[in-house]
Amino acid sequence: MSIAIGLLLVAIGGLASLVSTLAVGLALALASWLLAEYFTRQRRMALPSILLLLGFVGALFVAALALFGGWQAMTDGSQSGLASGAMLMVSGGVAAAAAALHWWRFRVPITIAAGAAGVSVAAISMGAALLGPAFSLVGVNPVSVLVLICGLGVFALAMWFDGRDPARITRRSDVAFWLHLLAAPMLVHPLFSGTGLSSAAGRPETAAIIVIAFGLLTLVALAIDRRALIVSALGYAIYAMQTLFGQGGLLSMGVYGALLMVGLMLVFLSAAWRPARALLIVRLPVGWRASLPTLAAPPR
Repeated sequence: MSIAIGLLLVAIGGLASLVSTLAVGLALALASWLLAEYFTRQRRMALPSILLLLGFVGALFVAALALFGGWQAMTDGSQSGLASGAMLMVSGGVAAAAAALHWWRFRVPITIAAGAAGVSVAAISMGAALLGPAFSLVGVNPVSVLVLICGLGVFALAMWFDGRDPARITRRSDVAFWLHLLAAPMLVHPLFSGTGLSSAAGRPETAAIIVIAFGLLTLVALAIDRRALIVSALGYAIYAMQTLFGQGGLLSMGVYGALLMVGLMLVFLSAAWRPARALLIVRLPVGWRASLPTLAAPPR
């Protein structure tokens, strides 16, 4: 059914593109809402509901952007950075409002994450436009800093939902899952990209720092019982280990060694996730344990 819905939305978007980009956004938003009235509100179908939610919010984001000239207006140099930031801020706000409306009507768990993404886009784009010159004076990428700040906000919101369903038996747990999935790359990418490992000058000491950071993120993932942090950091961990193992020109040895180490760790965690989490939880302060999922909660 999801494939059929996807094909239908693609066809509607293609036909509307003969008119304008704004027409594409409005047509897809309307079609996604009407289809959700049946597949989400009546049939309660999970995957089609996710697809239709993303279609609705994404379409209105595109429609709002098209009102100001679309993506081309921001990339062709005809607008100032402040104007481009304002465009994205308004479009992100429209996406967040669309998510709020969709949540009011359909209550699909991923909707809160979609709204948080819209708010983050608005905050990051406008913040980068306003604070970019100040950050450039000290050699700091404003987008990375703002993405990290927004990621911390999304993570805090996810923990708020998690803290109100420690047994993970209500919709709050599903909402928290999608928020963690959104927060993870927003936290991991700025933290790891700031080390400079991705540049040609990646050094062993920098790689070692990333491996240590990956280990700490794994402990956090165990504590909150969410694997999204580990998945988001995997690419960086593999690259860091390859840098460590591949010194002296042994590139292939570095790649295979990195894959071996990460693979062994993931296998161990998969087999012993709950025992490892139990060992960690009993060593945390009592006040922290109260806000964490119970040990009997189903893993996510």
